[in-house]
Amino acid sequence: LVSFAVRNPIESERMQSSSGGLFIAFAKEIIRQNGIVFGARFTENFELVHDWTDNFDQLLAFMKSKYVQSKIGRSYKIAQEFLKEGRKVLFVGTPCQVAGLKKFLHKEYENLLTVDILCHGVPSPRVFRNYLTYIGKGEKIVNFDFRDKSTGWKGYSVKYVYENGKIKRHSARLDEYMRAYLNHYMLRPSCHVCPAKAGKSGSDITLGDLWGANQLPMIKDDDTGLSVVIVNTEKGEKNLNLPMLANVETLDVSFVKRYNSAYYVSSSCSPFRNLFWKDYHKKGIMAMISLNDKIGPTIS
Repeated sequence: LVSFAVRNPIESERMQSSSGGLFIAFAKEIIRQNGIVFGARFTENFELVHDWTDNFDQLLAFMKSKYVQSKIGRSYKIAQEFLKEGRKVLFVGTPCQVAGLKKFLHKEYENLLTVDILCHGVPSPRVFRNYLTYIGKGEKIVNFDFRDKSTGWKGYSVKYVYENGKIKRHSARLDEYMRAYLNHYMLRPSCHVCPAKAGKSGSDITLGDLWGANQLPMIKDDDTGLSVVIVNTEKGEKNLNLPMLANVETLDVSFVKRYNSAYYVSSSCSPFRNLFWKDYHKKGIMAMISLNDKIGPTIS
């Protein structure tokens, strides 16, 4: 296991990313090689789906963290078809989605690069769509950003845009959906016993936020985003050698364990989980609001 502190030196790409802008760096390189990029994007109706592109202009839709479960659909089958054609494929997803792809393919492909993310778990898509209706208050929301960096990378905000152009932004610590997500009471049950942690997904590279960067004197943190990159395979190490990447510093494994425990450990199951789902089936999204009030402002 080798881990690095990395950031994309192109500030505009970092600012459009949740962390240090590594996904866009890998994706652009794959497309330059006539390859295909698979990742998660929202449809017009805010259904999160796994899809593919070989177009630079479409990459923006696949960028940024999206804290909801994506629908895999036919993406495994389509990826397999591209691989058999000899096209290079970058597949990015949660650890369980990468593990699912590996099992579906039944064999290793030299032209496949898999990247998973440091994952705390995935909430229900239904709850997220209900939340959008709740905050919309009768108006249509056309854009939702879980990690808006206009208030900084570490103190990120939730931002959403209405069809009439009105923008709302507030601290993620005050957002009802993010509080519920970070308090772990609406995650899938399997997320609390994830079998794909610590590289067991079979991914070549794992990406996440470089939390604890202030403990690294060799790293300059301008609060625009930094990434931790965990290299799980030799193929991953080869693909990390992108000429445009700067600020590459080797990290001790103990540092990753201390500040990025999601790589190793499943999210704990909230004692409020059963209560939430029981109330949700009766009261809908108001079950989240009332439970957040009960728990208080502190989030994990």
